[in-house]
Amino acid sequence: MKKRILLTSFDTWLSDQKSNSSDDLLAEVARLNSLPYDLTLLRLLPVDVQRARFRVIEKIHELQPDCIICCGMARKRTLLSVEVGASCGENVLQTTVDLEQLVAGARAVEISHDCGKFVCEGLYYCVLDELRQHQLTTPCIFVHVPIVTEENLPLVVDDFLLIMHRLALW
Repeated sequence: MKKRILLTSFDTWLSDQKSNSSDDLLAEVARLNSLPYDLTLLRLLPVDVQRARFRVIEKIHELQPDCIICCGMARKRTLLSVEVGASCGENVLQTTVDLEQLVAGARAVEISHDCGKFVCEGLYYCVLDELRQHQLTTPCIFVHVPIVTEENLPLVVDDFLLIMHRLALW
């Protein structure tokens, strides 16, 4: 049986944005026909924590994925950034995934302790909290995606696939 992986991306939020790099990456992954997974892509989530949270949590309960990778755009970063955790007020939740092991050998990935204070952190926190409250052991990470260009696209896709493959084995 193929591993079920839930992948999420956000829509744009500024009028000058032609696309969201997180969605650009998922579009590239969706084009690959040889992946040994059952991928569910929740693309172009609204840039609103509560609306995005509702859609993702509903899909988690419907799909019961083997792992979850939420993605968001990080316009000022140059590497894929795998986030350690997220906070809401004084509460901090961290992924249960050993990120050092997950990204070992990747060429353009960093581990980040700064999920931002925007919708990315809000969604990541909500998903981690949902998994915790329902005592689900589903591995979940959040990946910030830099602006995707023709030059960095092959490396970004390769490293993202490496992360996805390793997470599927978790």
